[in-house]
Amino acid sequence: MSEPIIEVDGLTKRFGAFTAVDRLSLSVPVGSIFAFLGANGSGKSTTIRMLIGLLRPTEGSIVVDGVDVIRHPRRVRDRIGYMGQRVSLYQGLSLRENVDFYGGLYGLEPAALGRRWDQLAERFALADAAGDRAEELPAGIRQRAGLALSMLHGPRLLFLDEPTAGVDVRSRSLFWAAIQDEARQGVSVFVTTHFLEEVDACDHVCFIDAGRVVAEGTPDELRVRWGAAYRIEVEPAPERSSRVRELLVAGGLPPAPAGRGWVVDVPLLEPAHLDVLQRLAEDAPRARVQVHEIQIAEVFRRVLGAGETAR
Repeated sequence: MSEPIIEVDGLTKRFGAFTAVDRLSLSVPVGSIFAFLGANGSGKSTTIRMLIGLLRPTEGSIVVDGVDVIRHPRRVRDRIGYMGQRVSLYQGLSLRENVDFYGGLYGLEPAALGRRWDQLAERFALADAAGDRAEELPAGIRQRAGLALSMLHGPRLLFLDEPTAGVDVRSRSLFWAAIQDEARQGVSVFVTTHFLEEVDACDHVCFIDAGRVVAEGTPDELRVRWGAAYRIEVEPAPERSSRVRELLVAGGLPPAPAGRGWVVDVPLLEPAHLDVLQRLAEDAPRARVQVHEIQIAEVFRRVLGAGETAR
């Protein structure tokens, strides 16, 4: 089994009396998409700045792709791609001139840079914008260009801090197709996002609150751990409401009132649950029944709610 691409132990950052990150420990497997989530001010960006060597921690250890980041902060930057919330494109230069500038920083030979840029420009639909000045680029193209630049030198690890903020649906789709494609090729991705529906495209999720890890696991594991993975919604004909409730209770699915019907949250869809739904279809054929996965946003709400209660 390969070593983790990121290994963090006891990471702490204090600014005077304020603790922004508090004894945080993480382990990110090679080739995984790791979602790092939290509300504004939870410590996400501070953590990323420490992981990429831009901010020295108060305590703890960080190893990224085999490099001790605290001892060798500059060395780790050659091994990673980074895209922040604000894309760093130099105004007054065209997009293609920005590509040449960043290619020089990465030490790419002109021929290799040209081939790599052609691939990325096609992937992110950037070819038509190559001659446009950076300050004239629309937000969606600007964000796509930022992701392309972070991948220009073929890094083994990408840090993406809210990469889809402020972009259209098409750009978000392009982003996540590219992220998943990179992961399939062995690239590791450490990503933050406020679009929680994107989390289901990730392998592992870590929730941070007040600088501490409060929950982590796969999306499905977190759904189960925090109350339910599936929601069953039943809206019967009014005259059959009592009967439908009786069937649910008898089948081990005690319902809660919701709108004009009932709702039941379950951690797993067992065969017995499906039998109950079959009996409902036979005994109350006019009932509307829907089964769907609990949204990760609901898990996020429950995790943060538990954190507020604990404090």
